[in-house]
Parts: sequence; C-alpha cells; structure tokens
Amino acid sequence: MTMKRFRFLTSGESHGKCLNAIIEGVPAGIRIKEDIINSDLARRQIGYGRGGRMLIEKDTVEIKSGIRFGKTTGAPICLEIKNKDFSNWEEVMSTIGYEYPTEEMLRKIEERRFTKARPGHADYAGSQKYNLEDLRDVLERSSARKTAIEVAVGSVAKQILKEFGIIGFSHVVQIGNVKLDFYPKTYTLIKEKAEKSDVMCADEITADRMRNAIDLAAEEGDTLGGKFEVIFGNLPIGLGSYVHWDQCLDGRIAQAVMSIPAIKAVEVGAGVDAAFLKGSQMHDEIFVNKNKEIYRQTNNAGGIEGGMTNGETLIVKGTMKPIPTMRKSLATVDLKDKTPANAHFERSDVCAVPACSVVAEARVAIILLDEFLTKVGGDSLVEMKAHYGI
Repeated sequence: MTMKRFRFLTSGESHGKCLNAIIEGVPAGIRIKEDIINSDLARRQIGYGRGGRMLIEKDTVEIKSGIRFGKTTGAPICLEIKNKDFSNWEEVMSTIGYEYPTEEMLRKIEERRFTKARPGHADYAGSQKYNLEDLRDVLERSSARKTAIEVAVGSVAKQILKEFGIIGFSHVVQIGNVKLDFYPKTYTLIKEKAEKSDVMCADEITADRMRNAIDLAAEEGDTLGGKFEVIFGNLPIGLGSYVHWDQCLDGRIAQAVMSIPAIKAVEVGAGVDAAFLKGSQMHDEIFVNKNKEIYRQTNNAGGIEGGMTNGETLIVKGTMKPIPTMRKSLATVDLKDKTPANAHFERSDVCAVPACSVVAEARVAIILLDEFLTKVGGDSLVEMKAHYGI
C-alpha cells in the first residue's frame, strides 16, 4: 500500500501576471470540478467591508494539468488564477530587466515605489531580511492576495474529503467588539445562515451590529479584525499522532492557520476559555449507549485529544488582527533616509474577517486531507475506498 502525502507549492505576486499552485499526492480517479473551486474563490471575495480590489478581480481558476475528463490521473495538478489587475501594472511588475527603460516606464515604476514601512506589515522585516530598497518587492508576495490560490488548493482538498463524507465550513463569531452570542442549535443551521450573510454571521441581529461597526471604522479611516470558527465533521478517529511533536494534528492545524496573513491566535475547542474551567468542567466525559456505541455530551476538546482526532466534531478558532494598511496614518520611518514619516497607504479592505475564515477553512482541509491520505493510503479512489471500508 502506497502512503500518499498531499503537498503543494504556490507562486505569484499581488499585482503580477497570475497565481499558481502545483499539487502533488492526489490519487487517481477523483472527480474535481472547476465550478466548485470557483464558488470557493467567490466566497473568499465576498464580505461587507472589502476594498476596491474585489471590484476588479473576479477570480476563476484554470486547471492546467493533472486532470483529464474531469478526474484526477495521479499526476501533479497545476492550478492558475490570472490577475486581471495586471494590465494596470504590466510595466511596474515586469519580469524582464530592461537595459534602456523609457522615461514613461521609469515614471510608472517610481510612482509605485514606496519606502515608508507600514507598522504591522512585513515591510520592514522583509526589507532587512532580503536587502530590498523598494518595499514593493515585499508587499507583492506578503500580500494576502496569495491566499486566493490557497483557497483553490483547499477546494480540491475538500472535494476529495467529501468522497468520504467529511464536510466542513466556517463562520464569523466576532468583528471588532461585536460578538456572536446566539448560536443556532445545529451545525447545519449555522452553516445555512452564515452562507446567506455578507459577514458570514449566523445571527442577523449580530450581523447588523457587525456591519455598523465596519461602517464606523470606514468613516474613521480605520480597520477591524475579529474571530471565526472552522468546523469539520465525520472525521475518522486517529488522524494525527501523539508519537512525535510534529505529528500532532492540533499542532499542524495551528501552524497552518497561524501562518495566514494577519492571524494572531489559534484555538482548538474551548481554547483560551479552558484557563477558566476546572478539570471536571473541561474534559469531555465518555459514555456508552445500549448498543455499545461510544458518545460524549460535550466537546470542549474540539475533536482532538493527544494530538489525534477523537471522533467528535473538529472546531478550530482563529483571531485576525485589523488589517495594517489603512487611511488613518500611523507613525513610521522612511527607510530611504531614516526620517520620520506617515505609513504608506494603498487600496485596502476595512474588514476581511469573512474572507479570512474561508482561507482558514481551506488550510484546515489541506492538513486534514494530508493526514487522511497518510492513514488510508492508496493510489486511486477505488483503492482508498477499499482501505476505508466503503
């Protein structure tokens, strides 16, 4: 039995020609639909408080290889998303080194050049690490724009997981100081209500308050962060491991979500609230019914114990900081001459928490699929289902 690992690399810049991904480790015979990927890309672009870039880009994916007649072949899969805004940046983001640039080209490049580092962004540290004078070179790759292609990869992962009845979603539980206190009774209801909301909130009254908070921040030239939940159900017991630290599933998920731009905290299950609970309140007691089936009445562990899935619903929470690019000027230094300055401002969102939740959903799906493939194994969907017993 061949053990598969789901791996991928991405390339591309915020205003470059395109974003690309190469995916390796997908078994053969799995149906992958472009329209489902495009639906997830559209979900990433929605959200009250998004900026002007969303009016320019309507992201669609093109599958370049690894899929024939709608099904995977076992070969690496290549995905591409073209940046429509590239037509306005073609000379500024050219990959060609011109020996004799025109005055017009030099003017355009200089207009887009900036040296005033934005607090909270990768600008300063990136310029020092890579010895870059123009902070444009840092912005272009550190931008959250690259998460578009990651959502496409995550959509592929979700389509594969769905073949085994594993389904997930995400929703927003806080924007600024507005929190979701009322939860619908079932995950199905949470998903349905969140999908109908432009802030991905499952309660309309709370959603209205969130929109008001975003409007106020926009008037002040400021930005807002928040918190979201990613939820996956029907996971088999034993994904991950307690044997080595880097095989613990909660650790792998935390790294995947934490490395999304602007994420400052990741929680599993009760998360930080565990600090306020006694052991007798925190830990999910185990019961057995008359059919000898194991069940729990609580899920404070969030579906993970000892670094492994325990059969309960996986619940991951992420906290996103306010976006560091804003109209409200922050004090900084012009790295060109080390003089005090106001931070560089470029087109920006006021709030992107709903979009970030979609990205996190994709990242979690990628980790879950990697662990699932490792556990189940197989070079084709038929072989995997035989190993899984379905």
